[in-house]
Amino acid sequence: MTKLTFIAHDGTHFDMDAENGSSVMENAIRNAVPGIEAECGGACACATCHVYVDDAWTAIVGEPEAMEEDMLDFAYDVQPNSRLSCQIKVRDALDGLVVRVPERQG
Repeated sequence: MTKLTFIAHDGTHFDMDAENGSSVMENAIRNAVPGIEAECGGACACATCHVYVDDAWTAIVGEPEAMEEDMLDFAYDVQPNSRLSCQIKVRDALDGLVVRVPERQG
């Protein structure tokens, strides 16, 4: 299992164990992380699972693909470390990943 930490906008930490191959968004929904709406269910067709990847993890997580970049245009307060959590696949290299949830989605 890979450990993930979500930090909600109010500072609350949500620590969880995630199965490799699942998406970061799926784990947020499963663990009722506030602020992750995931309206499209992970199809990269909205921006309601927007997160900020902790600076220590941006290189390991990697850059968004073109379709994800297009969807990020609809996200609120996009930063250089913005990603859609539905597009981040859990893998061993992400053990300990920290992401922050923005103030609001869309």
